[in-house]
Amino acid sequence: MKLALNSENYYSQEANREYFSVSQFKSMMQCEASEIAKLNGEYQEPFSSALTVGSYTHAAFESEDTFNQFCEKEHDSIFKSRGGKYSDFVQADSMIETLKNDEFAMFALTGEKEQIFKGHLFGADWKIKVDNINLQQGFFSDLKTTQSLSKRYWSEKYQKYVSFVEAYDYVLQMAIYREIIKQSTGFVLKPYIVAVTKENPPNKAILHFDDSRFDFELEYVETMIPSMINTKQGQAKPIRCENCAYCRSTKKLSKTFEIGYLID
Repeated sequence: MKLALNSENYYSQEANREYFSVSQFKSMMQCEASEIAKLNGEYQEPFSSALTVGSYTHAAFESEDTFNQFCEKEHDSIFKSRGGKYSDFVQADSMIETLKNDEFAMFALTGEKEQIFKGHLFGADWKIKVDNINLQQGFFSDLKTTQSLSKRYWSEKYQKYVSFVEAYDYVLQMAIYREIIKQSTGFVLKPYIVAVTKENPPNKAILHFDDSRFDFELEYVETMIPSMINTKQGQAKPIRCENCAYCRSTKKLSKTFEIGYLID
């Protein structure tokens, strides 16, 4: 019997072992060995200030109580010992204020917060946690922070320069979310990204998607996930990337490399 998901166990090891999530899929695309080590309790990712800042920004749009509780829990990461906030959180406050002062941005963030859904896609059980869902208005939205709205990134997946939305697989995320929400509610909702930049002053945009983009993403997941399922079930040895923190910390040398290897 599958684990009943709730806000307390959503990010638990048990839930992560039983369900795929978009973040887990993306992690396994980068390095299966690292993700499997995390699932087995053999490896824990080092502390990331960027993740804390992201959670801080998201909490500000959930509720005042949620935000206050987060600030209390992460007090030492947010506040200096002599008073005031660290610069990353001062910047986050500016980003939060930028969106809260924009009527259209706040409309795009109206609805039920942090709703959990589960479903089945491509032979795997999935779990999702949606930043904001508004069934009455027919949309869901996700808050994203980024360096710049116009920065370009080279993508091996697309074989071209792309925006931050494609570079960080947010199109893939919206495609999976839309399908799981449809399975759970019966409604096909319109996804939006509410983007705010880390510039001073911050820039902002509300981004929508041409539906044709989702076809490619779903085909991509369908192609890639069978080997991941086998790996999670212990039927295949996880593939190492040899570049991430986990692989660097566990690497064992057995041969030499010609210098061209360094930039391949």
